Amino acid sequence: MTSILQAEPIGNVVVGVDTHKYVHTAVVVDVVGGTQGNLSVAADRGGYEQLAQWAAQFGQVLGFGVEGTGSYGAGLASYLRRHGHKVIEVNRPDRRVRRQRGKSDPIDAENAARAVLAGTATATPKSAEGTVEMIRHTKIARDTAVKARTQAMVTLKALIVTVPDELREQLQGLPKMTLIDRCAGLRPGTVTSVLASAKRSLRSPARRWLALDEEIKDHDRLLGELTRQQAPELVEAFGIGADTAAEVLVVVGDNPERIRSQAAFAKLAGVCHVPASSGRRDRHRLNRGGHRQLNSALYRVIVRMRFHQPTIDYVARRTREGKTKKEIIRCLKRYLAREIFQMVKAKPECVQAT
Repeated sequence: MTSILQAEPIGNVVVGVDTHKYVHTAVVVDVVGGTQGNLSVAADRGGYEQLAQWAAQFGQVLGFGVEGTGSYGAGLASYLRRHGHKVIEVNRPDRRVRRQRGKSDPIDAENAARAVLAGTATATPKSAEGTVEMIRHTKIARDTAVKARTQAMVTLKALIVTVPDELREQLQGLPKMTLIDRCAGLRPGTVTSVLASAKRSLRSPARRWLALDEEIKDHDRLLGELTRQQAPELVEAFGIGADTAAEVLVVVGDNPERIRSQAAFAKLAGVCHVPASSGRRDRHRLNRGGHRQLNSALYRVIVRMRFHQPTIDYVARRTREGKTKKEIIRCLKRYLAREIFQMVKAKPECVQAT
């Protein structure tokens, strides 16, 4: 699809892009808010090159506002960044705007461009070109394997409830690994009876569980190596293992400089306070937004309340001051966000040199 207007250089422009799996739609908006043209291209390298050349015809491109830089727009964002363009991550418009203006690919692309032009979209997308991207891939594979392993165990125990009595009596009450080994070693032979079919059905999830367990161990070894390579100080911190460190690094990305300060990191984690004042009442509340997986990772580190002596002393002091356990956990998560941010921002070479 070609531009709806003739492309003539007009000065400074902003390009908004609505991304999809196979086709991307772009709209050019000038600095005074006028729409100059739109274009749809294929979601491949040829399409990316065509889009960049087309946008340059309208003048100096101040930036590309791209939706879905972590999914369908990842390839386009990477291409534009490698060719020296400024890329800004744009969230989809809120429902009020969509109700007023309607919904189409050009409209969404125009909204993206106007969000950049108005300054409401300022986030720098993850570069996704280094060790952290390798960690993300490995962690996705590990997490899905863990879910499948859990499902295999649930299936196995559900089957045991309904198998013939002589088989059920042999398996009920066994420890987990003994149960897995016993079921994996069953020999049903030719399936000519209910007992044989039950043995065959029990053997299948047991062997699947063992295979998935080996796969998870392999992922864990690689995650340990990659996280230690990327942020050794973070992995060695009390209460933070390879899995938690991987979650933190995946959220931060390969370019941690895009997060401007520890306060911004705390907001990203959903552990900052938000003003909730009205009239003569001056108060704050906890931020209920943020990245939920990162917030969960911080909560797992709260194990320090039981085993880390400085944290135990802190909890005792704050308890004497009248703070509830819930309030103390909020304070600890805010402190952890500050501590972890400093570790993530540190370069691996510097940490190793010390």
